[in-house]
Amino acid sequence: MRRVPAIAAEDATVVLDGTTLLAPTTFAVMPGELWCLTGSNGSGKTTLLRAFLGSRRLTDGAVRVQGETVDPARPRHRRLIASLVEPVPVARDMTLREQVTLVAASWYGNTTTTAEHAEEVIGQLGLSALGERFPSQLSSGQLQLFSLALTLVRPAGAVLLDEPERHLDTDRVDLVTTLLTERAEQGTSFLIATHETALVDACDGVTELG
Repeated sequence: MRRVPAIAAEDATVVLDGTTLLAPTTFAVMPGELWCLTGSNGSGKTTLLRAFLGSRRLTDGAVRVQGETVDPARPRHRRLIASLVEPVPVARDMTLREQVTLVAASWYGNTTTTAEHAEEVIGQLGLSALGERFPSQLSSGQLQLFSLALTLVRPAGAVLLDEPERHLDTDRVDLVTTLLTERAEQGTSFLIATHETALVDACDGVTELG
């Protein structure tokens, strides 16, 4: 039986007012693969990620998730894909732990297992000691890890990440790379726009834009 790519682009192209924001791009990410998008700033990495979210319309070509056309209005599509492309909205008056647990509960239901899952993700990202802090008390690197926790705590067969290494030092980049690799081994597919060599080296495939 033919395997369906988890994330796929077929000649995906974006042209705006005569300017090419994304040249024709084709690739396929199979279930359980880490795939990196590389290229200089302005080469179309974020534009392509937004196309998978339905927030950027293609001029030509197609993008698909689990073989399905992107449609963010459909609840099923929203369960297929999680993303950290735009800044994640956070509540100023809720702690890190409360917010990660709330996101988990919104997808899994408010159960003891859900709280345990949230705590596991917080721990995997090295945030356990910061669980009672508010967003205003976090550094830029800690906020980035918090955003990743809010993204990775929810169910999704495909995950889109735009420069997950942003604001992270080398040790934290290694921590994130290890976690993403482990998630991929468990079956999650990742499409990652990045400039980070460690992430690129961990990927199963690379598409260079520009």
